[in-house]
Amino acid sequence: MRRSRIAARVSSILIAVGLALTGAASAQASQQTAAAGGYVALGDSYSSGVGAGSYISSSGSCDRSTKAYPYLWNAAHAPSSFSFTACSGAKTDDVLASQLSPLNSATSLVSLTIGGNDAGFADVMTTCVTSSDSTCISRINTARAYVTSTLPGKLDNLYSVIRGKAPSARVVVIGYPRFYKLGQTCLGLSDTKRSAINDASDLLDATIAKAAANHGFVFGDVRTTFSGHEICSGDSWLRSVNWLDIGESYHPTASGQSGGYLPVLTNAA
Repeated sequence: MRRSRIAARVSSILIAVGLALTGAASAQASQQTAAAGGYVALGDSYSSGVGAGSYISSSGSCDRSTKAYPYLWNAAHAPSSFSFTACSGAKTDDVLASQLSPLNSATSLVSLTIGGNDAGFADVMTTCVTSSDSTCISRINTARAYVTSTLPGKLDNLYSVIRGKAPSARVVVIGYPRFYKLGQTCLGLSDTKRSAINDASDLLDATIAKAAANHGFVFGDVRTTFSGHEICSGDSWLRSVNWLDIGESYHPTASGQSGGYLPVLTNAA
């Protein structure tokens, strides 16, 4: 009886080890598949790397950074080709107009962040920094209405074009972090504003995730990796307002790119 219990336990351990090894092998195979073809990195400033520094001079006002998650993933996995077309300030129409030319039937991986600028991200944050709680909430509500009514159609059109140009690619659509850790004493915006901004970010992520799922794309949620690293956390991976370089405000730092975004792409690719 005792031997049978021991044998059963050993058997269960071996099965567990086998499953773990199978999972590891599957993940490795997925990474190898993603790297086998070309990688194209699309999107806005969260993909180009605004806020991370080390900008590539030839990228001009697009501010593509060598510390941005697409650049880091390329360096780690050496895909057969790498096209980095993400650009600061990009909206869905900008991606359609000027970022998709590298996509083709050989493209095996596409990543992008998009939608924040369509919803008026920069204006929302400027309004909330410079105005009253009520004015901030009003501007956020306008953005929320856009995200609910108009953004889904914009995303649907863009995702359809991406799939048409890169029919075999794994497409990873990555969201945005919550900006603030709530319940902390910290200089800057009121808790009312912080909470409303976080809620709007959640709505944006939910909208992007739904549109991505509708096209069979993978949604990468960075809210988990940024948890504990929001503004007011004491260890923020996001820049607060920077009056000396306003364009870098509310963007991931180099740590946010490597610790917040890169693991999400790596796991999803």
